[in-house]
Amino acid sequence: MPGTAPDSCQRCPNYTDPQNLTDVSIFLVLELSEDPELQPVLAGLFLSMCLVIVLGNLLIILAVSPDSHLHTPMYFFLSNLSLPDIGFTSTMVPKMIVDIPSHSRVISCAGCLTQMSLFAIFGGMEKDMLLSVMAYDRFVAICHPLYRSAIMNPCFCGFLVLLSCCLSLLDSQLHNLIALQITCFKDVEIPNFFCDPSQLPHLACCDTFTNNIVMYFPAAIFGFLPTSGILFSYYKIVSSILKVSSSGGNYKAFSTCGSHLSVVCLFYGTGVGGYLSSDVSSSPRKGAVASVMYTVVTPMLNPFIYSLRNRDIKSVLRRPHGRTV
Repeated sequence: MPGTAPDSCQRCPNYTDPQNLTDVSIFLVLELSEDPELQPVLAGLFLSMCLVIVLGNLLIILAVSPDSHLHTPMYFFLSNLSLPDIGFTSTMVPKMIVDIPSHSRVISCAGCLTQMSLFAIFGGMEKDMLLSVMAYDRFVAICHPLYRSAIMNPCFCGFLVLLSCCLSLLDSQLHNLIALQITCFKDVEIPNFFCDPSQLPHLACCDTFTNNIVMYFPAAIFGFLPTSGILFSYYKIVSSILKVSSSGGNYKAFSTCGSHLSVVCLFYGTGVGGYLSSDVSSSPRKGAVASVMYTVVTPMLNPFIYSLRNRDIKSVLRRPHGRTV
């Protein structure tokens, strides 16, 4: 939709087709459904899921914080993982809930950049950083239990969380920097229900080959290194578990990794599936529905996975309100 464009959306001087050239101040996101009868149901469903995500993750934070028995590296990282879960969903879902009844698809250029930035920060902290840090903690706990307290001391744990925040912030600013270099757009319709950082460069009317290299190279680095760390950690963990002769010892050792491994498989599986379906499917709406899996469903399931599979969390939640040990 034409409008008065900010400096980042000026006319591309090398683009000559006026029909495809659009200077923009707004973008249009995709509706998950055009059925008027289904839209109130979707609004209620997403509102319920958003409340479950916020309350479930807050419950984990409130359960871990006052209990001295849970002041360990594993629960410290778990409570820090709950914060980006809340932020990740809150970046996109509340606006979508408000827009569904009004049938609004509009998001401002500044709002789109802000949404992209927050998506990259919270998604990077959870997927790329904190999950790999938690895998490293499991590796130290199982493979080097005698040195765990010395290696995973509070200062080092705090440093790892701070490093995760800084790297995620750097990744998000790189995405925004590239987006600000796009001088015009041939279309304003984003084929997703939010401003996905991977979608915006495809709307540019200018040659963005260099921009794509600069954007996806850091993303590949930030994605490859943490994933490699998770795989290496679990390779060493499985090797160590197989050396334990007792079946009870095997179960006890692996049970400490079960929740984390479930979340890793769920997050990466839905994330990769969502991006592949958006590339393969000819229908943008099917890709948007797949995106719901890793942006909404996965953060909603995380508190259930950690609370239902964790004996310590369940015991804290069963105690009378306000009692700590």
